[in-house]
Amino acid sequence: MHLLLALLLLLSPAACAQPTPLRATPLPLAAENAPERIGPLRFAGALHITSSDRRFGGISGLLVDADFALTAVTDTGLWVRARLVIEGDRLEGIDSLALLPIRDGTGQPLPRGLMADAESLARLPDGRLLVGFERWARIRAFAAPEAPGLFFQAPPGVEQLPANEGLESLTALADGRLLAIEEGLNGGAPRRAWLGTAEGWTALRYAVENGWRPTDAAGLPDGGALVLERRFSVLGGFAGRVMHLPAALLRRAHADSLLAPHEIARVEPPLLSDNFEAIAVTPRAGGGLWVFIASDDNFHQLQRTLLLAFVLDQPLP
Repeated sequence: MHLLLALLLLLSPAACAQPTPLRATPLPLAAENAPERIGPLRFAGALHITSSDRRFGGISGLLVDADFALTAVTDTGLWVRARLVIEGDRLEGIDSLALLPIRDGTGQPLPRGLMADAESLARLPDGRLLVGFERWARIRAFAAPEAPGLFFQAPPGVEQLPANEGLESLTALADGRLLAIEEGLNGGAPRRAWLGTAEGWTALRYAVENGWRPTDAAGLPDGGALVLERRFSVLGGFAGRVMHLPAALLRRAHADSLLAPHEIARVEPPLLSDNFEAIAVTPRAGGGLWVFIASDDNFHQLQRTLLLAFVLDQPLP
């Protein structure tokens, strides 16, 4: 009887939410003589994050609050919660990691695989968390990470997106609208994008250069947005870049508008680089913004979970 009780407690949601051991190794931005500023972004620290919990990894969507509480989702159907350690203007560490299952509408953990491929994360003005999924393409709303995932009206046609090129980017804009962008295939054809709310969406297009794919987005306080893009080649490895969609461009967008972003920063060898899939923006106490970029390690021994921090302290063009 005591053994059965112990097993039940071990498998309970509360037990799963307990802090998990992890390590974070501070890293330089790049090799010798690398710049401390990339365009308007000032480098503010980087971590290589590992954990003894084999479930940790696969980060694909990210939020960071003003108190540096981190919330992320993984493509294996987990929530990641942690606390960033910031000293002055420097990311120095991360602690209090907890992993929780993403739950379906009945409150049951999503089974790993088709249903659990969470790729994007946004927070609505009312505090609800939206998760965009790939493979079985959909959006679900959560009152909190522990809560069930409830139906949220996705843009029309999302369910027809290719299995592994779906809703990678989803963010809330300052005016309350959502911006969603498909990852799409390699090539320079514009990606499908949408602006709207659960009450209705406007179909747009997002311009890309050949080889680049949008992997996440983060709304800016002025109504604009940053979009994270990724490129991979066998010879060059991974590269990432941060693109800017100005507020004026998003305000005047209408059906079938082409959203043409401009590049503000690029992170590629010899700078630290990996499979960057998540970006978050949060206000900085001294003015300006924090910008965080995280990589998806694909649970592969040759890849890493990296978290890069930057301070955006210059006006964007």
